[in-house]
Amino acid sequence: MAANSTITVTALVLCVGVSAAVIAGTPYKGEGHMMMVPDEIEWAPVGSMEPGAQIAVLEGDLGSEEPFTIRLKLPANYVVAPHNHPAYERVTVLSGTLYFAHGEEFDRANVKALPEGSLAILSPGDPMYGYTDEEVTIQVHGTGPWGIDYLNPEDDPRQ
Repeated sequence: MAANSTITVTALVLCVGVSAAVIAGTPYKGEGHMMMVPDEIEWAPVGSMEPGAQIAVLEGDLGSEEPFTIRLKLPANYVVAPHNHPAYERVTVLSGTLYFAHGEEFDRANVKALPEGSLAILSPGDPMYGYTDEEVTIQVHGTGPWGIDYLNPEDDPRQ
């Protein structure tokens, strides 16, 4: 696995800081109603990742104990290294196909194809991994503060 292509969904957020306002504009903070069409979403590149990956924080502050919603665009041939989270992670595939699996070792033979419209709810502490063959846009939501633990420290792009 190439170091520059090893990343996890949540690491995208943690690599650029935990403050949502720093990542992409000022996200919704749970006050009143918010409606948005796709052209209004503010995408930002993630400098510590493979070129082409982008993030949009739609709601919340990832460093606080509050709900958050983010969208991620992952380029083709992107690897999601084995990792886990301290809280539930809810992933909805908005476009493309995300190949994802539970397990401690990366193994393409054991992934499940999650095409557009698919949902994955991942339990706290359970190891997971995956990859893309094409550009994939996913939406991730949960409750912060958000965190990630790589099973292999060498896979951690924050190192």
